Amino acid sequence: MTLRYLDEQISEALLEIGAVSLRPRQPFTWTSGMKSPIYCDNRITISHPSVRDLIALGFAEMIREKYPDAEVLAGIATGGIPHAAFVAQKLNLPMIYVRDKAKGHGKENVIEGVVKPGQKVVMIEDLFSTGGSSVKAAQAVRDSGAEVLGIIAIFSYQLDKASKNFNEAGFAFDSLSNYSALIDVSVKLGKIPAEDVDLLQSWRTNPDGYGV
Repeated sequence: MTLRYLDEQISEALLEIGAVSLRPRQPFTWTSGMKSPIYCDNRITISHPSVRDLIALGFAEMIREKYPDAEVLAGIATGGIPHAAFVAQKLNLPMIYVRDKAKGHGKENVIEGVVKPGQKVVMIEDLFSTGGSSVKAAQAVRDSGAEVLGIIAIFSYQLDKASKNFNEAGFAFDSLSNYSALIDVSVKLGKIPAEDVDLLQSWRTNPDGYGV
């Protein structure tokens, strides 16, 4: 597998299974209250073997190419956990997962599984929005004494706030597909009219003002 054109392949697959939807003229409302022309639920991918395998192959190739020194894969709860498991199996690497908060009983772990100080870790996430939860999980792994090589996701909204959060925290990040590729594929497949492209692209530059 090559990473070339993979962003378009995955965008097409996400559209086909209904994991991602574009609705530029009737925006969705996120939990935060933000209006958005896109809704993405990558948890759906685990119910589609061919799609989840395409994602796992893409992650495996990205890790081989960009993070060849990876020693441990870490799934970020909850969406990143199954995908980390699929990729860890393909690469024959140990896996851990990171909770969004410490368990309320027993050892009160944030990290489940075994990671040793100094080990090189790649974090796996299902989606980048603002990047806040991804940075929090990666910081927990860093605080354990391990080295975070990067954080990778299936899909990124490509919001400037996410880039800012990752860069300020000092974490490399990448995604298999993204908002720009999704728009391109949606136009090619006739999912959206070409005249809606400018409206869709305006959300990235001014998400707080979209649909207001």
